[in-house]
Amino acid sequence: MACIFCKIIKGEIPSMKLFESDKTFAFLDIQPLSYGHSLIIPKHHGAKLTDIPDDQLHEILPVAKKIAAASGCNDYNILQNNGRLARQVVDHVHFHMIPKPNEKEGLGIGWPAQNADKDKLQKLLEEIKAKM
Repeated sequence: MACIFCKIIKGEIPSMKLFESDKTFAFLDIQPLSYGHSLIIPKHHGAKLTDIPDDQLHEILPVAKKIAAASGCNDYNILQNNGRLARQVVDHVHFHMIPKPNEKEGLGIGWPAQNADKDKLQKLLEEIKAKM
């Protein structure tokens, strides 16, 4: 398997490991956006969040929370991207914990909010709920 994160999990590629359990692995990002930028990944391989079984995800946010607290950062982003258009580069689900110490470091985000049509939102609500 050519997945870089699977190789990190197996120890084939060294990492700066922060946490490991039977389902979760966390390590420092080697191309950080800020000091303390960390990656938290399920050991189960899957490209997108919907590819990962629920029982393989239950530790992810608690581990991200512990890393954020241990890093001492007051402001931070928890980020998870799915697919190229969403800026996912590695095809293995991963969550970033990115400290935001100031305006220049960390994750920069644009938020092009739009005014939503209430009728369209209601239709969307019904469609999504029917599929869940």
